[in-house]
Amino acid sequence: MKNVTLRQLKIFEAVARHLSFSRAAEELHLTQPAVSMQVQALEDQAGLPLTEQAGKKVRLTAAGEEVARQARRIAEQLREAGEALAALKGVEAGSLKIGVVSTAKYFAPSLLAEFRRRHPGVELQLTVNNRGTIVRLLAENGIDLAIMGTPPTEFETVAKIFAEHPLVFIAAPDHPLADKRRIDAQRLATETLLIREPGSGTRAALERFLEEHHVVAGAFMELGSNETIKQAVMAGLGLSFLSEHTIGLERSVGRLVKLNVTGTPVKRQWRLVYRTDKRLMPAATAFVRFMDSEGSRLIAAQVGEQMPAATAKAKTAGA
Repeated sequence: MKNVTLRQLKIFEAVARHLSFSRAAEELHLTQPAVSMQVQALEDQAGLPLTEQAGKKVRLTAAGEEVARQARRIAEQLREAGEALAALKGVEAGSLKIGVVSTAKYFAPSLLAEFRRRHPGVELQLTVNNRGTIVRLLAENGIDLAIMGTPPTEFETVAKIFAEHPLVFIAAPDHPLADKRRIDAQRLATETLLIREPGSGTRAALERFLEEHHVVAGAFMELGSNETIKQAVMAGLGLSFLSEHTIGLERSVGRLVKLNVTGTPVKRQWRLVYRTDKRLMPAATAFVRFMDSEGSRLIAAQVGEQMPAATAKAKTAGA
């Protein structure tokens, strides 16, 4: 593949990402025939088909998967080269790709806004998804840094703790357990628990809690997002176990309550994670320093703003 061009790799990477020639053409501001022609030229260089048609859908062949993976690596290396040159000029600029697990989306934007205010030359790209997808993007170098709870074990990473992450049981305000001062964990066995999908860090934490307290739950209902779970809890469909950072608004307006279950809140930590072999560019290094010095304070400030009035007054009185 000596005569392959960067343009061909860029076009094929877009096709591989969208699994669509038309959507790749739209992203790159090209015509669909132009995209098809460049992919055909790349296939001629490879000597193997890179895509196959399945009805109206495009699928990658094994060769296509490998070319797409290498195309992403080359694009990342070119980006790093550009930022390294900028650093040699004494310029704090470049781009920074950050992945955030869905539970962290409630505070991540405010952190990024403050970082951007301090470093206006940095171009930020934020990806929010479930833990499994964020881990995959981290493994594939699709993101530079990740904000998550438990770091991956599939590959070596640097994981820096920057804030506490409390997890709690929640209920609708009119639930029989809502006003109980102390709830034995075994009481949960008679309730329907609304849980996240497999691969979610919150679900894994709930499963560990139930196992440690020898609770066999009576019924589960799986839902795909924190927002759907909160709506279901408010509707009276059951109890759930979520990050306390996700329920500040609903608690402040009296739509959800935190249950006083023995053994909670479960204290986890938020971590900033990157691959051990990742060469951090100046923008990423600046973000690591920022999170180390400011992450915990900024999250605490945001949670404090959403704290229910009665709780806020109690904390003030006890200060």
